[in-house]
Amino acid sequence: MNVFVFDIETIPDIEGCRRLYDLHGLSDDDVAKAVFHKRRQQANTEFLRHHLHRVVAISAVLRTSEQFKVWSLGDLESGEQDLLERFYSGIDRYTPRLVSWNGGGFDLPVIHYRSLLYPINAERYWENGQNDTSFRYNNYLSRYHDRHTDLMDFLAAFQPRANAPLDEIASLCGFPGKMGMSGSKVWQHYAQGDLKSIRDYCETDVLNTFLVYLNYQRNRGNLDQTQYLAECQLVRSFLRDSGLAHLIEFEKAWIEQ
Repeated sequence: MNVFVFDIETIPDIEGCRRLYDLHGLSDDDVAKAVFHKRRQQANTEFLRHHLHRVVAISAVLRTSEQFKVWSLGDLESGEQDLLERFYSGIDRYTPRLVSWNGGGFDLPVIHYRSLLYPINAERYWENGQNDTSFRYNNYLSRYHDRHTDLMDFLAAFQPRANAPLDEIASLCGFPGKMGMSGSKVWQHYAQGDLKSIRDYCETDVLNTFLVYLNYQRNRGNLDQTQYLAECQLVRSFLRDSGLAHLIEFEKAWIEQ
């Protein structure tokens, strides 16, 4: 099966928050400060509820029988609608296994809410057996099957108390983990016009997720050690040949095992 590993980066939905909380007349930065403050008062965290996020980057690893690639959807000029349409287009084209880290808890709910704002056709993604019987019991929203494999959920045996951060699990496995920035810095970088760093960071996250996924597949017996090492070498070769500084840095930080 084709494998599509994905991760999103988000910022506060400034225009939406202006409408919801009557913050008209405030600058974008002041709106962000206001909603972060409101959230701290509500829940002792600045992490906003899912429907208040706006998607500014979606990065992916695609592994098919013919290729491996890592990239960010669209370009620096792409708006949210374009990013979401490209995400669903990949599902239409490849019908892949989606792989994420906390995608069921964050990325996909955000994508669902944001997609409601645009005339987007996501028919294949929402398929549940009405038009394709193979989706009846194993679809992208089915928690206990693997058409969407949320690695955080699977490895924690669906016990929230056992959830672990991706960067720590990746680092324990010998992979680079967090590089360059963190999710808490995305709004700051976006406000400074530095979308490229956000996209680069997101790409390193999907690489970590894919490499942890390879370990998971080895544990399941779907890859033997020779196949696992061959997959790792394929990834290393792609990164070294990419000519992109953040990907080359990632490969150099990857511990030989």
